[in-house]
Amino acid sequence: GLERFLRVEMASSSGANLQATNNELVKCIEDLRGKREEVSRQMAKEQEEKLKIENDIKILNDQLHRIVDSLARKEQSLREYDKTIIDTESAYTKILESSNTLLQVLKRETVSLGKKKQAGR
Repeated sequence: GLERFLRVEMASSSGANLQATNNELVKCIEDLRGKREEVSRQMAKEQEEKLKIENDIKILNDQLHRIVDSLARKEQSLREYDKTIIDTESAYTKILESSNTLLQVLKRETVSLGKKKQAGR
């Protein structure tokens, strides 16, 4: 009697323990699946954000290249303006010097002609 009772009791206790363990394992697996799903959702969101940032970077790089090219062309234009200004100022200075020299020669000639006219009277 008692031995059979203990075996039945142990078997039912083992069965209950096995069932409790099984339930706990199923719950743990479900928890792990839930956590995995959350990580998967986060990854999908971050992947989408990564693609958007990569696209933004491409757009910004294109804009940067256009601006760098534009700046290079404008720097070349500035150098050409600077050269033209220097050449023009130099030519203008020479014209002024020549005009001044011509004026001095003309004044001397006028004085000289004035003296000759006076001497001729």
